[in-house]
Amino acid sequence: MLTRDEAHEVDLTVPTLGEATVRSPLKLSTIKGDRIYNFVGDDERVLMEALAKPGRDGAPSSAFERAGPRELLYFEPEGLKAGIVTCGGLCPGMNNAIRAATLELLNHYRVREVLGFRYGFAGLNPDEGYAPLPLSVGSVEGIHYDGGSVLGSSRGPQDPVVVVDRLERLGVRLLLVIGGDGSMRAAHAVYEVAARRGTPISIVGVPKSIDNDVPLVDKTFGYETAFSIAVESIRAAHTEAAAYRNGVGLVRLMGRHSGFIAASAAVAAADADFVLVPEVPLVLDGPNGFLASLVGRLRSNGHVVVVVAEGAGQDLLRNGEAPPELDASGNVRLLDIGTYLKDRIDGALREQGIRHTVKYIDPSYLIRSAPANPSDSLYSSDLARNAVHAGMAGRTGLLIGYWNGEYTYVPLREVIARRKEVDLEGELWYSVLESTGQPAFWSEGTAG
Repeated sequence: MLTRDEAHEVDLTVPTLGEATVRSPLKLSTIKGDRIYNFVGDDERVLMEALAKPGRDGAPSSAFERAGPRELLYFEPEGLKAGIVTCGGLCPGMNNAIRAATLELLNHYRVREVLGFRYGFAGLNPDEGYAPLPLSVGSVEGIHYDGGSVLGSSRGPQDPVVVVDRLERLGVRLLLVIGGDGSMRAAHAVYEVAARRGTPISIVGVPKSIDNDVPLVDKTFGYETAFSIAVESIRAAHTEAAAYRNGVGLVRLMGRHSGFIAASAAVAAADADFVLVPEVPLVLDGPNGFLASLVGRLRSNGHVVVVVAEGAGQDLLRNGEAPPELDASGNVRLLDIGTYLKDRIDGALREQGIRHTVKYIDPSYLIRSAPANPSDSLYSSDLARNAVHAGMAGRTGLLIGYWNGEYTYVPLREVIARRKEVDLEGELWYSVLESTGQPAFWSEGTAG
């Protein structure tokens, strides 16, 4: 989260391709009170109220441009060719976003053509050999009932120069990038190449992430479905643990750098005794370490449920002399904290002479591949439609956000400059501590 001072250092000015002079074909209104949805004015802003300093007037840099349909467009709809690409890991709601954007472009703006690019940005590299998939009203019918992405996805970088070359050859002037933080870095690189060339291509991001780790956005789509499904895994772990003498239920959830799923699911399920997240350094040993706390809780309650995010405790697993391995996206490849923790718990209980059972659950791919729940279905579709509105009006180098109950425009340069993590002084983490009764931090030493 941003501090108040940092919030005023954020420049939320959104790049544009040029002056919008084309009248929108959308049959909307500019009159309040006529019971017809209104166009959004270019001067409408959403303040970062929670982050603004008391007594200081809101400056343009501390307010988001409000998203929504504009009365004047940059592109002539009937001559426009648009593209959609889905990137990164699978996430509930990807098909909903594809469908909503396609229908908005074809049915309401009546653009000439919409192309879907296969397998992420690889579909925009001709050397990969994937032809674009024409999207129509018929081809997207019913896809929102299924998980995954009908366009497929991939990880790993592609040369942004090659991507822009391909967009130019195809005549695509609006590209919607549906992805997480890594995908937004790639989208920004593509935007920069197009901007340097002076090529009028609008690049607009739609934030998806089960980890909820895209900054300057209240939440990403897919997150609510993810932690809702994770709740069932925690309940299953509790049922298993409670059924056996000294039972331990251990659930490993997603969360590379941010523990939002683990924290939210644990509070919602209300069955977890411990929640381990990347934001809090994990100390296993010592009188105030995690293992001693687990043994004490097990002796008092007879069973224990532990929820751990995949990025927690990575320093415990690594050989400090060996360089970390990178994945296709350039991220440090995570080691398996789940099985490591299972072994350490088992060993600690054996040392104490405690007869026990450890049940280990990892629902990662079940969560990733699930269809969106109703909330995410609504949210992903709204984000995608607002992405279309932004691109048609000539906005570029941005993603569609959500802040203080309003959809917003967020410059990609600001998104890629920071990372969103669980605020250890915020409501969510405080709820975790209240729900579990665990200490705020782990330490090796004795209490002072």
